Amino acid sequence: MNQKKQNVSMSVIRRLPRYYRFLNELGKKGVTRVSSKELSEKMGFTASQIRQDFNCFGGFGQQGYGYNVSQLCGEIEKILGIQKRHPCILVGAGNLGKAIARHMPFEQLGFTLIGVFDTAPNVIGGKISGHEILDYAGIQAFYQENSPLMAILCIPQVYVEAVSDELYRLGIRSFWNFSHYDITMKHPDAIVENVHMNDSLMTLSYKLAQAEQDKPTEA
Repeated sequence: MNQKKQNVSMSVIRRLPRYYRFLNELGKKGVTRVSSKELSEKMGFTASQIRQDFNCFGGFGQQGYGYNVSQLCGEIEKILGIQKRHPCILVGAGNLGKAIARHMPFEQLGFTLIGVFDTAPNVIGGKISGHEILDYAGIQAFYQENSPLMAILCIPQVYVEAVSDELYRLGIRSFWNFSHYDITMKHPDAIVENVHMNDSLMTLSYKLAQAEQDKPTEA
């Protein structure tokens, strides 16, 4: 199917990885086709919402047949650009950075990790998942030779402004940012995905508090 050339809301885009993950699981179980109703029952979206989401990209599937699981996975891969393997670097090889480098399946998610950087002398020269931890002081030469497109920032917030400014000057315009510093305030054309784990945990706290309030009181 041809992807429609139109602006698609981020709410739709953010649902695509969930569709992709679920469809991949169906494929592993040997399921070859699935209807919007079946997807609705298992994913918690309405069948109408699912059809509307896919129609944003030209629509997939046939009436009375449903969706071909393998084909739909392939189409979502194209939409998300997963097959492109964008080269990226990781800045900050502390506990969080190490966990990301070791456990994120970059190749399956549209990226290739090509460099890991830190400034701590006791960390530089070590290895994470086959990558030598490089001295951040050499970032300019590394960029000129390898041209990474995205940077993962796993550094304290106090350093994010200076690091993101330098990387932006070099030519990096995309960031996966694990701090609360807003990169787009200075660089509005940057593509940034912020990960706020504190916000996520507070949201969970709210849900738990609401659930406790909704519990019937004992007589």
